[in-house]
Amino acid sequence: MWSAAGSLGAWLWLLLCQGWFWRTDVRLPPLRDPGTWPDVCVVVPARDEAAVLPLSLPSVLAQDYPGRAEVFLVDDGSTDGTGELARGLARRHGGLPLTVGTPGEPPAGWTGKLWAVRHGLALAGARGPAYVLLTDADIAHAPDSLRRLVAAAGAGGFDVVSQMARLRVESRWERLVVPAFVYFFAQLYPFRRIGREGTRTAAAAGGCVLLRAEAAARARIPDAIRHAVIDDVALARAVKRSGGRVWLGLADGVDSVRPYPRLGDLWRMVSRSAYAQLRHSPLLLAGTVAGLALVYLVPPVALVAGAVTGSAAAALPGAAAWLVMSGTYVPMLRYYRQPLRLAPLLPFTAALYLLMTVHSAVRHHQGRGAAWKGRTYARPEALPDEG
Repeated sequence: MWSAAGSLGAWLWLLLCQGWFWRTDVRLPPLRDPGTWPDVCVVVPARDEAAVLPLSLPSVLAQDYPGRAEVFLVDDGSTDGTGELARGLARRHGGLPLTVGTPGEPPAGWTGKLWAVRHGLALAGARGPAYVLLTDADIAHAPDSLRRLVAAAGAGGFDVVSQMARLRVESRWERLVVPAFVYFFAQLYPFRRIGREGTRTAAAAGGCVLLRAEAAARARIPDAIRHAVIDDVALARAVKRSGGRVWLGLADGVDSVRPYPRLGDLWRMVSRSAYAQLRHSPLLLAGTVAGLALVYLVPPVALVAGAVTGSAAAALPGAAAWLVMSGTYVPMLRYYRQPLRLAPLLPFTAALYLLMTVHSAVRHHQGRGAAWKGRTYARPEALPDEG
């Protein structure tokens, strides 16, 4: 009874006091011509991305941008011909100029992606752009994507404008897990708070980050975050700490083409960095597990237990909490064009995320840590200081 009441109280607080995280209307404003379009460079870090590059890179090259724009794809030690494929796609499709660079293996203390970003920013810096768009190799952009990002940054005075790319939801497991992934992210980092001046909440979505060049230099990006596994959140925090302004919202016209058809694929996506999100802290892990259980698992358990034992004092608050939970999930399901019957299944999905988080911690303590495409990263405290 008391657990059910606590869960209902938590959901009422989340509903009303957590930055309206459940709403999906934080989007880029309508496009307005700024009059003068600044120079932009697009940096695409890529490691073994031959499978998805034909679906994404042509859309980047085809950007309808009125100003000067150029694309730099950084081939991060690929073994599948990513660099040559990129050059071939550029010859075939045309569009924005493409330069393919290779940074070599990252030194100790750097993640592979951020080492590639550093190389890309160095190549772009020679052109003196006002903005740099960091976009992943699996992200496809609508033709006006770059224009809308730059116009929003200029009109709002933002140093970072980031869009949470719409992830693929085609397989049964993608439909069950992916919308919840974005929902949980927004609950942790409410988009409205991120864009509001005077708040400490900061986050970005690494698949699509427009970064003002001056802000990058001021915040020492990427050197200041060189070891960050969750690099998008670290980037936004570094920019905000240095006095910059950050905006994050849901995307229209920015889509991930990377498939996660099986539960194992999604499991690896989440578990590779979940424990890093908790700063490798057993105490934070225990608190997270307890919090997830109270907020997401208690409501259906209390409802069923109350119904079986005839305890209305347990069943009614459990049912109310489950109803509020499901209602806050509906907007995200609509954004992903998924059936609303999935909303009551959120406790089951949360249980999966709980197990993924615990598995992430187990992997870390087994020495397998955060891993991505053949590289495993130690916790920052274990890395040498580069000064």
